[in-house]
Amino acid sequence: MALGSDFRRLWSAYAISELGTGVGFGALPLVAVFVLDVPEFQVSLLAALGGLAAAALTLPAGPWIEYRPKRPVMIAADLARFLAIVSVPVAMLAGALTFAQLCVVAVVQAAGTILFAAASGAHLKALVGPGDRDTANGRFEATFWTAYSAGPAVGGLLTSWLGIAWTVTADAVSFLLSAVGVRSLRTPEPPPPAPGPRRNRLEEITAGWRYIAGHAGLRALFINQQLFAGAMMAASPLLTVLMVRELGFTAWQYGLAWGLACLGGVAGALSTSRLNRRFGRRRVLLVSGVGRALWLWILALIPGGVAGFVLVAAVEFLALFGSGVFNPAFATYRMTETADELLSRVITCWSVTSRTVQPVCIALGGALAAVTSVRTALLVCGAGVLASSVLLPWRSSRHLDEAPGALRGVAS
Repeated sequence: MALGSDFRRLWSAYAISELGTGVGFGALPLVAVFVLDVPEFQVSLLAALGGLAAAALTLPAGPWIEYRPKRPVMIAADLARFLAIVSVPVAMLAGALTFAQLCVVAVVQAAGTILFAAASGAHLKALVGPGDRDTANGRFEATFWTAYSAGPAVGGLLTSWLGIAWTVTADAVSFLLSAVGVRSLRTPEPPPPAPGPRRNRLEEITAGWRYIAGHAGLRALFINQQLFAGAMMAASPLLTVLMVRELGFTAWQYGLAWGLACLGGVAGALSTSRLNRRFGRRRVLLVSGVGRALWLWILALIPGGVAGFVLVAAVEFLALFGSGVFNPAFATYRMTETADELLSRVITCWSVTSRTVQPVCIALGGALAAVTSVRTALLVCGAGVLASSVLLPWRSSRHLDEAPGALRGVAS
């Protein structure tokens, strides 16, 4: 089944919402700092609370999403994020914005992201045939990196010219347009899976984790992803401190280095389908999984000046190229290996775990930097990322060993 017009509509809706999120990247912390003038620990609390509270609130929703049509869930998640985020500029205009409101907005935004991902992942599996999933996931991944390459720069200009309220408004409107895009899908949605034998609530909620734990390939990728992403997220603020505070890079140099690196993610994502056809999904997933993990430790050694700027841009480009190849291949593998009646719960449990692990890793990275140094903490994060390669599914797996061409006949 070739990618059709409904996929293009869904892809366009995703692109709009991701571009809006890229434009509004970091907008809530900026509002907290520049509008409310809150202290640093409250800015950190805002970021941590959004992830942890959203994870706790959305976990019970996995079974609920599983047995319901997915498009209404996606639309509701978009509308909830629109209403939450647009309340910020409205409150600013009225002079009534509070830090408590920002915390609520952060939670709703993060919860909406988890719910949308759970529903859209299952819906994409129904919308796109097995032979086209690598291409579809590659296009979504390329869109993500494009949005985060150009979006923050556009958001910075918009904030400088018109003010932070307009940047937040642009982010909010993107979710409204995404909901319209999902609503425009024309192909009737297939009926959701029928509920199985009745179980208690806890068994239903934890079914995703139990499925991951019982599947050797998914289990290995789950642990790999938590270690890799946790160490990478811990390194992100440390690298900012090293570049801006200790090495004296300007804000535009930091932003340009990140923008150039994101182009690596775009290039990697656009290469995934072609690489899979040539080398097979298994080899691509394993090589890119190692390739994305090789580079972070080098950033602990960067010098100042032009040489440091070039090194940062080159190292992050290579790391994000590997991620750009790996992520779509992984998404297709998880989609293929997970039973239809469990996919939403598997994605929800995966997201909830990530939203819990990453803030903890960020806090541990900051504590390590305070006790030792920023460079030492970055080196430890790099070692953690490198160690994640050991946890890739090195043993043979049926769907990993099949090339996309071999799966194409399954779709017909």
